[in-house]
Amino acid sequence: MNITDIAKNANASALVLAHLSTDVKNQALSLMADALEENCDAILAANEKDLEFAKKEGIAQPLIARLALNEEKVRGMAKGIRSVVALQDPVGEVKSVMEMDQDLVVKQVTCPIGVIGAIFESRPDAVPQISSLCLKSGNAVILKGGTEAQNSNKVIVKLLVEAIGKVPGVPTSAVQMIETRSEVADMLKEDKYIHLVVPRGSNAFVKYIQENTRIPVLGHSEGVCHGYIDKFADKDKSIRICLDSKLQYPAACNAMETLLVHKDFAEKVLPDLVAQFKGKQVELVGCVKTCQVVPEVAPANESDWDMEYNDIKLSIKIVDSLSEAVKFINRHGSGHTDVIITENQERAEQFLNEVSSSSVMWNASTRFADGFRYGLGAEIGISTNRTHARGPVGLEGLIIYKYKLYGNGQVAGDYSGVNAREFTHKPLTLPM
Repeated sequence: MNITDIAKNANASALVLAHLSTDVKNQALSLMADALEENCDAILAANEKDLEFAKKEGIAQPLIARLALNEEKVRGMAKGIRSVVALQDPVGEVKSVMEMDQDLVVKQVTCPIGVIGAIFESRPDAVPQISSLCLKSGNAVILKGGTEAQNSNKVIVKLLVEAIGKVPGVPTSAVQMIETRSEVADMLKEDKYIHLVVPRGSNAFVKYIQENTRIPVLGHSEGVCHGYIDKFADKDKSIRICLDSKLQYPAACNAMETLLVHKDFAEKVLPDLVAQFKGKQVELVGCVKTCQVVPEVAPANESDWDMEYNDIKLSIKIVDSLSEAVKFINRHGSGHTDVIITENQERAEQFLNEVSSSSVMWNASTRFADGFRYGLGAEIGISTNRTHARGPVGLEGLIIYKYKLYGNGQVAGDYSGVNAREFTHKPLTLPM
């Protein structure tokens, strides 16, 4: 089957999915979660083949870390799907009702986008996340994972499709997968049948997608995340948050890559913090002032301030003020996730208001920037776009809206020219 046929089938499925009841969609999702748990051994066996291939091909360690599965991660996949079951159905929600005139009423109602093309690298757990969010929101999805995860992805997609097929009325082509790079190039041309592309991967990978399709793209090209330790910070809290932001999962896009420290607090916190980072084998580079306070830190290059390491490496810079920190983040950050550590609420609010990222935090690890942790059930990706969906994108990023107009024989000519009728434009109460 060629890509046009796959896209056509997805579009036909999307038209069916858009009108499925919540109960039917939840039934399919529950069976999808069960299938993953019941076939954990098969998933892990396929993943082992992928890990062997990745190591043989010399794939970077951060990508291997994202690729690796275990029983806990498979259970987490199922848990993620069940959390989507528990979410309110986003389709068919009336956002506004306006009386244009007597017996002429317009409603704004949420509806699915249609067909989603999801392209991602390394992470097999992205398959159930994306598939479950698309199904719950009434969208069909065409998945393309990385070659390094092809065995895991095939098994997971097969299990999900088989589960969907057990529910009458749910089309199995709601979830499809393509496998080759040439198919990706062809998919990016299918702007007639595919309505949104969501890429998850490296900076270069996402930029390639953005530059080679007319289909709207939702995503982020990189995750250069910052922590800022203010002069009014608590030392123990600062160390705890920074260690977690960098080390809890260094390969994640929401891991801290650059640490900024106020000059008045640097000598209080940096020696102990650097010692703990060194104890965890973190490679540290810093500005001239940082190297003076902690000589064991290597000098940073100018390029380090724009670098997404995705590894156990961190750059450190001492700043003179909160304003300098904010300006630095807005200049060098990727608009992903940034945190201030301070006990001063006024300064925290200034940071939260002035840093232009999709997630801004006060006294919490950057690792919380995640769809599941935000209560979205799961995430199809994280977007730094300034469009309809931003930050971790869950169900709300997979719906759009339409206008439904209810009339009683009115024509536009009655509202123009001499003696034209006037619109009332009266907001009406939303239905409960």
